[in-house]
Amino acid sequence: MNLIIDVGNTQVKVALMEQGEIVFLKSFSTLNAGSMEEILSTYLPHKAIVSVVGNFQPEILSYLSQKLMVHVLGSKSKLPLKNTYETPLTLGYDRIAVAVGAITLYPNQNVLVVDCGTAITYDVVTSDEIYLGGGISPGISLRFKSLNDYTAKLPLLSISNTFSLIGRNTDDCILSGVLNGVVAEVDAYIEKFNLIYSNSRVVLTGGDSSFFVDKLKNSIFVNPNLIYTGLNRILELNAE
Repeated sequence: MNLIIDVGNTQVKVALMEQGEIVFLKSFSTLNAGSMEEILSTYLPHKAIVSVVGNFQPEILSYLSQKLMVHVLGSKSKLPLKNTYETPLTLGYDRIAVAVGAITLYPNQNVLVVDCGTAITYDVVTSDEIYLGGGISPGISLRFKSLNDYTAKLPLLSISNTFSLIGRNTDDCILSGVLNGVVAEVDAYIEKFNLIYSNSRVVLTGGDSSFFVDKLKNSIFVNPNLIYTGLNRILELNAE
């Protein structure tokens, strides 16, 4: 049993995996020793990996290290792919993890991973397991928040599955601009990727991935838990 801790920009997600399958998954706004102790005593994991993008309490890491083998994903971690990113020290660990998840679940294919969270990240890994890079743009919630933060009167809205092309009021105009815009962006990136690569697959993951399921004209697969597959494989590789 492996413990996977993914510390993101807005929340901490904890997963337990056994033989590549998720047996427990929960999100926390903050993670405390009490919650961690309950998880450890219930599932008895043998080893853990911690991926930190946001802020993580050092006392939790210290507590875990006393209980089991812990690997903190970092620049020295062994990876099952070749990383050709020009600035590897600036590459987010979440992007590395989804790329590893992609080659694990979809071997021998050129894969574009679109991770739809606080930011929308595009990551390309080739059929011969070479990570190339991709793109980063604002996520859906961040687009709504930017309009509210940087204008005088536009309200703060949130994601909705009901929106039209032509808004007839300010709220509907914001929904139209943000949501039609983000769908067009993702579709265009996928289309350009497919023009470059044959034997390709496009995988959407992340908290907002379900929004795109019936809105994209290009063929996609949705795997909201791809990051845990990747982190689990990295843990196994570094525990050898």
